[in-house]
Amino acid sequence: MRRAAFAIAAGAMAVSLAACGSAAESGDKKSDSGDSAAKGDNIKVGLLLPENQTARYEKLDKPLIEKKVKELTNNKGEVVYANAKQDASLQNQQVDTMVTNKVDVLIVDAVDSKAIAGSVKKAKDAGIPVVAYDRLAEGPIDAYTSFDNVTVGKTQGEALLQALGAKAKSGQIVMMNGSSTDPNAAMFKEGAHSVLDGKVKIGREYDTKEWKPENANANMEGAISALGKDKIVGVYSANDGMAGGIITALKAAGLKNIPVTGQDAELAGVQRIVTGEQYMSVYKPYPQEANVAAEMAVALAQGKSLDSIAKDKVDSPTDKGIPSVIVPVVSLTKDNINDTVIKDGIYTVQEICTGKYKAACDKIGLK
Repeated sequence: MRRAAFAIAAGAMAVSLAACGSAAESGDKKSDSGDSAAKGDNIKVGLLLPENQTARYEKLDKPLIEKKVKELTNNKGEVVYANAKQDASLQNQQVDTMVTNKVDVLIVDAVDSKAIAGSVKKAKDAGIPVVAYDRLAEGPIDAYTSFDNVTVGKTQGEALLQALGAKAKSGQIVMMNGSSTDPNAAMFKEGAHSVLDGKVKIGREYDTKEWKPENANANMEGAISALGKDKIVGVYSANDGMAGGIITALKAAGLKNIPVTGQDAELAGVQRIVTGEQYMSVYKPYPQEANVAAEMAVALAQGKSLDSIAKDKVDSPTDKGIPSVIVPVVSLTKDNINDTVIKDGIYTVQEICTGKYKAACDKIGLK
């Protein structure tokens, strides 16, 4: 399959590349969010991630952000970390703790974009700037970085249609969207529908509670029972974790060669792509996103301008003109594993091609 990289706005790649410089280059203008310029490199960055069901957060985002903060602060900056385990109330408590402990800046990937708004305001009132990471939280956010989430859904939908070919008109698909509390899930869904509507019949569609694979598995079992095994030709899955639960249900029903989409390029997802159980995933260059978040956080903690980091602006339901960096995404299939996750150092061939996957790796030239 042709490798496709989607730039979501004019100049987005240039913006992303510009963000790879040091936060120290972003000028000396003070932030509106507190008087912390005197901190220098001795800063404390609070990092709040939403859950640990999705492998990326603990394996990639956390260590990447920690590494970049150290690099930008001459090893003097400290990252204080907490994971909400998909509990919005717990995440609000974690913000309170960070405020009490007087961190200099917060990076927040919200469990629930609306529920976090009050805690964001509490941090702001305490003079602590907040970077919304991956999901656009509500409240007085100072900066935001993520991927173009509508384009993610379009990428998944286009890949599914390509996999189906002529079968698109001969059966029905199941749509397994993400959690209704995640604003990104609504954008993935929007993008997917913009491609799939009118081209394939959607037999069943679900918003999957908490993105959990076991909930996707139960939903898929229900869809198979309702539609019939011989009617399902493909499955739109919003991420790799759910794809795993979906594929388990398909196997249990004796269904084979059903293309399933995904997102996040999780190791298990990449391995399923190698074997053909999963058709594709969306690879999101996490090092780029993490680096941008760290640069924004360090600049804000030091009271500096974001002008040289964030060239774009986005609006949330509660705030307008938030400085932002949007990172492009790539459709990942068995044809471009070498050019994406391996090239970027996310995984090694050895990590992907363990014992039971070796033959499949050899077959597609992954050595």
